[in-house]
Amino acid sequence: METKLKAKQIGGSIGLIIPREIVEIERISANDILKVKIEKTGDLSFLWGKLKDVKKSTDKIMEEIDEWENG
Repeated sequence: METKLKAKQIGGSIGLIIPREIVEIERISANDILKVKIEKTGDLSFLWGKLKDVKKSTDKIMEEIDEWENG
């Protein structure tokens, strides 16, 4: 099963809290050994409010990207 989890500070460590629904579906118990693939997702929160002055429509921007890619 794949899901996104938020890393949380727990004492001097970083921990992942597995939601109850997943625990129940996967029948996970305390002290079970789990295989975890760590893959940090992109955090774009720093962009909030930065693009408010962009005057072009999304369609126009996408059109320009297509033109640039197709040379």
